[in-house]
Amino acid sequence: MSGLYRTFQKTSAAALKSMTEASQLPWYCPSRSHFRKSRVPKEVYEERSKEHEKYGGDPEQPHKLHLVTRVKSVTRRPYWEKEMVKNLGLEKGHTPRVHKNIPSVNNRLKIVKHLLRIQPLKLPYGLPAEEDMADTYLNSKGELIVRKLLKPVDPKAIDS
Repeated sequence: MSGLYRTFQKTSAAALKSMTEASQLPWYCPSRSHFRKSRVPKEVYEERSKEHEKYGGDPEQPHKLHLVTRVKSVTRRPYWEKEMVKNLGLEKGHTPRVHKNIPSVNNRLKIVKHLLRIQPLKLPYGLPAEEDMADTYLNSKGELIVRKLLKPVDPKAIDS
């Protein structure tokens, strides 16, 4: 057995030597040593401040609420990702949920960010009051719209 091992060692050393000699030749270039063009889009390396303009935000004044939507399935994902999606209330796909923009929530979102779409919640009419919360809805653009219902006019005001 030991003699067989020594011959294997000699042949592998010879094969290694021939490979190194071949790699020094200018025409021989194994495919793994080629430098390929990066497949990562250039937008990834651009400044993030452009995203603030896109979402209508300000880097010094971050938004207060996230609009979180699960866009990928949790099947064949690890158990901790499934639990985190359940804890965030995102069991049903493509259903938006509102979460606070605080570090504890952001750390949980970071674990499953590849399954989610996270957008700032836009408030075109400002933050609604408590009595207006029943008349609010989320539109498809991620805006919280306050639907003001008209109150009936008093009949006394019409008579005079």
